[in-house]
Amino acid sequence: MTEERAPRDVYTLMVEVGRAAGDGLPETCDGAHIMCYTAARSEKEAVDETVVVLRQAEMNPIEVQSYGTLAARRAEGQQISEEDLALMARAVDENAVIVAHVVPYTDEDEGARDG
Repeated sequence: MTEERAPRDVYTLMVEVGRAAGDGLPETCDGAHIMCYTAARSEKEAVDETVVVLRQAEMNPIEVQSYGTLAARRAEGQQISEEDLALMARAVDENAVIVAHVVPYTDEDEGARDG
């Protein structure tokens, strides 16, 4: 008997990373926000896989925020660029974690956003 598995969907995740030796981030930054598109059968699987991939890349994941699946984002009326849709399709086609955007920050940037 074959086990039925849920189809893979693509999840949009925003990961905050701190500094780590060999992370490849600019020397002047204190961390980064990394947007990833991850193919997975559940949000938990997407988060777990993304953290594993970023750790393998010598990154230091601190916090992960999920924006949900492509269908959920569209249902909320979010506009998604053609470039991002192509990256999402690639994530599903390759069953992969795709890093879409990396935005380095300094602690001063974080303070400006909080206040």
